Amino acid sequence: MTAYDYDLFVIGGGSGGVRAGRVAASMGKRVAVAEEFRFGGTCVIRGCVPKKLYVYASQFPEQFEDAAGYGWTVPEASFDWRKLVENKEREITRLEGLYQKGIAGANGEIIQSRATLVDKHTVRIEAENRTVTANHILIATGGRPNPHAALSGHEHCIFSDQAFDLPELPKSIVISGGGYIAVEFANIFHGLGVETTLIYRGKEILGRFDMDLRRMLHETMEQKGIRILLHSVFEKVEKRADGRLDAHVTGGEVLTVDQVMLAIGRIPNTENLGLENAGVEMGKSGEIIVDDYSRTNVDNIWAIGDVTNRVQLTPVAIHEAMCFVETAFKDNPTRPDHDCIATAVFSQPEIGTVGLSEDDAAKRFANLEIYRAAFRPMRHTLSGRQEKMLMKLVVDGDSRRVLGAHILGPDAGEMAQLLGIPLKAGLTKDDFDRTMAVHPTAAEELVTMYKPTYLVKNGRRVE
Repeated sequence: MTAYDYDLFVIGGGSGGVRAGRVAASMGKRVAVAEEFRFGGTCVIRGCVPKKLYVYASQFPEQFEDAAGYGWTVPEASFDWRKLVENKEREITRLEGLYQKGIAGANGEIIQSRATLVDKHTVRIEAENRTVTANHILIATGGRPNPHAALSGHEHCIFSDQAFDLPELPKSIVISGGGYIAVEFANIFHGLGVETTLIYRGKEILGRFDMDLRRMLHETMEQKGIRILLHSVFEKVEKRADGRLDAHVTGGEVLTVDQVMLAIGRIPNTENLGLENAGVEMGKSGEIIVDDYSRTNVDNIWAIGDVTNRVQLTPVAIHEAMCFVETAFKDNPTRPDHDCIATAVFSQPEIGTVGLSEDDAAKRFANLEIYRAAFRPMRHTLSGRQEKMLMKLVVDGDSRRVLGAHILGPDAGEMAQLLGIPLKAGLTKDDFDRTMAVHPTAAEELVTMYKPTYLVKNGRRVE
């Protein structure tokens, strides 16, 4: 039997790679995890965590305004962008240390270097110009923003990665994209006082989400002062002599702004990894092709997380990591379960959703019952804010199973996590109806909508 330096070599120190490496090492396996940038990956360093911190920062102006209705007198506020950046950096550095501590505490080896494949069992540690061998190799290198290289002037634009560390807060910005990253950053920058425009080539923002959520969020964002241009794209971006940017958009309009941000999707990090040296197959977008168990076409090489372009969410990568450990090291072949995943969009107002949208459910089920409630949440009654909340349940009219739950409003993400449990369990609308309400809460609407708002039969709405 061939002796290898490691039982498992992980390329990529993000949430998925670190979880797989730490758990395998805790089983007594010889494990190394190589990361060329910072441990923590997209989520901790340049994604979910700093994004949520910036969302919190951007919400305070509205909270200061709302406080007046509750008897508070708030003095004129000021904002220090550099202080936010510094505090964010301190927090993600702390989390990065915990990621490394977890590996080391399980007796795994940490390698601060880019790692590339030489062949199916050999990895080159680029920073040290040496090679090591491993029985199993796990690729968890994640993804990166699509650079939109075809756009003239793309080199003048920023991406979500750079947005967290700008030397100064811009006075104006235009963001291209209609997905959750574009929408979240539009709300962040607007909340921090930046004149914000969002442009999107589609007919409505947030494709694949329920249309009611998409429309209501769009309306609310515009009411807040965010300009949204649909059916529009950048034609070119030019840098002016004064350093500002001219963004030419569809129809001939030119938007002169301090920053242009591209948020038009993410692509897998597979360039120059040496995948061809090991014969690993990739798809048309550069994603690593894997089977139901996250194994590539090469029997000892595996891939998880965004680099496989399946479901680009941190908890999914962690789940895939645990399934990989079960399959590769516990003789318990386990498929990742990608069905009925709860998710949140930290827009303002927030979105929480799990299960099928109305449109998707109508393609699969002949009889639907739609329960819908739009109302002003209690927290806005004294503040005077007119912003509304939306609750929606999509129910199979035949089995009564709840197929989808969709929320727009305060704490929607928290509710979506809890709703993921009954929907995953396949509970029915009758189970919801039997559940006692917690009053006064917004969430009580989920168990007190007894009569369908309308029906959908064979794809057609019936009042």
